[in-house]
Parts: sequence; C-alpha cells; structure tokens
Amino acid sequence: MDASSVRRPITTVSDFAVAPRGSRPVEQSVTQPTSETNAAELPTELRNADQAQDAAPPRAEVDKPVSRLIAPTEEARRERATTRALQREDSRIRLRDLKRARDRESKHYVNCPLDYDTKTRLQKAALENEVKMTVIMKAAIDQFLKDNGY
Repeated sequence: MDASSVRRPITTVSDFAVAPRGSRPVEQSVTQPTSETNAAELPTELRNADQAQDAAPPRAEVDKPVSRLIAPTEEARRERATTRALQREDSRIRLRDLKRARDRESKHYVNCPLDYDTKTRLQKAALENEVKMTVIMKAAIDQFLKDNGY
C-alpha cells in the first residue's frame, strides 16, 4: 500500500460539537429592527425593549430617581460616605456627653473601709434583694443623715 491509495476522511466544521452562544447584554444588542426582520424573529429581550420604548412611561416614574445599592459616580459615593461619617461622629459625641452627664451625678466617691462581717452582710443583702451594694450604701447613708437632721 502506498500513501496515495490510503483514503483519509475529510473533516468539516460540522464534525465538531459547538456550544450555543450566550445572549449579549441588552444595552449592546438593542438595535432598531430593519425592514428585513420582523418582530417575531427578534429575541425576547429585543421585543420587550421595543415594546417598552413604544409605551411612554407615566411622568412620575420619569422624575423618580433610581435607587441603587452602589452609587453611580465617585462623587456620589464620596458624598454618601462623608454624610455617614458625620452622622457616626455626631452620635459618638452625643453618647460621650450622656456618659459624662451620668458620671457627673455619681462622681463624688467616698472610700470607707468595712470590717469583714459588715461587708459580708452587705453582699448578702445586695444578692437577696437583687440590688447593687452601692445603692444600699447610698440609701443607708441618706437615711442616717436624714435621721440626724442633715
């Protein structure tokens, strides 16, 4: 057998499996239909886009801004970030002022050493009544001062 007598099969494009093409985004594929194509031959996206262009939207929808999760421009994103930062700063300052006002009321501490038995009784009373020991001490001192005319 020589090389001229061996028949080789002819390979064509149709012999290869080809995946179907994906559809292009609407912005790129929207074109005005030519006279050769009718609406039934257009993809669904194009038909819907043509129908949407034919029907005029109400005036309220035209003036209404589109709300998006991501701001469309760098300037809008920067403005939103600045606004949020200022709001956080304001709330942080208000919280700090509230804490300072609360601390001003209880800023005058009194150190008083207690013997072991008194401290144990104070802890037991606070635990049983579900009250802080400082509340009991404050009430006791206040009562003592009232009883003695102060």
